[in-house]
Amino acid sequence: MPRNLDIASLRSFVTVADVGGVTRAAGYLNLTQSAVSMQIKRLEEALGLSLFLRAARKLALSPEGEQLLSYGRRMLALNDEALSALSATACEGEIRLGVPHDVVYPAIPGILRRMAQAYPRVRINLVSSFTVLMKQDFARGAFDVIITTEETPDPVAEVLSSRGLVWVGAPDGNAWQRRPLRLGFKDTCIFRPHAQAALEAAGIPWEMATGGESEQAVEATVAADLAVSMRMVGSIPEGLEPIAADNQLPQVAPMKLALYRANRRSDEAVDLLVSELRCAYGS
Repeated sequence: MPRNLDIASLRSFVTVADVGGVTRAAGYLNLTQSAVSMQIKRLEEALGLSLFLRAARKLALSPEGEQLLSYGRRMLALNDEALSALSATACEGEIRLGVPHDVVYPAIPGILRRMAQAYPRVRINLVSSFTVLMKQDFARGAFDVIITTEETPDPVAEVLSSRGLVWVGAPDGNAWQRRPLRLGFKDTCIFRPHAQAALEAAGIPWEMATGGESEQAVEATVAADLAVSMRMVGSIPEGLEPIAADNQLPQVAPMKLALYRANRRSDEAVDLLVSELRCAYGS
């Protein structure tokens, strides 16, 4: 008799592998940690294999786990596609999602992949823009859901977490020591006025080294050690790093990550997207 893999256990395994831990996977799956662990154990017992290297400090897949992950993703995708296609109440249409560019990674790609597997008829149109502009467009009905980075979210927003801001520069750079301090920000970056106000309060002269709306130009200027900038903790671009001597530069109050959801669309696809965003950006 052929054996069958349990889809629920397989989904727990794939989710743990994707998000990097049982705790976060439990949040995504709306299960307890013990339930997720039990499903992983049941899957390992059914296969007679260890899927994770538990001796490692960081959770890592075994060679057999890596092989199963590829099969598992395809099996779940087919399972979810079949259920969606055969369901009379299958969700479809478009969900318009806005996320600031500096917090798109690492969470959004995984969220989009899981949404596509769960609701293949739903198209998610992702726009990466500035908080100020997205809030304006949200008020005009251009978005269904947006994530913002702001100091004081509107009363209708759901505050997900608060993250600190750090000064960033080139690795081993010394641009932070020069005066006037040269700054790299886009014109509409929400961190820019906060950084400038903090410098002025500390009596540190500054000047802008960049202009316009090109994030690539800003990152290139900072990576060349010609300026410094400011980013959220956990969202520092590749090629930049926190300034080790940040005690020489003024601290800036943390920013809040907030979620805004429009009322015009309410279905299980949007509910799942919001749940994913809460898990990814929550405290």
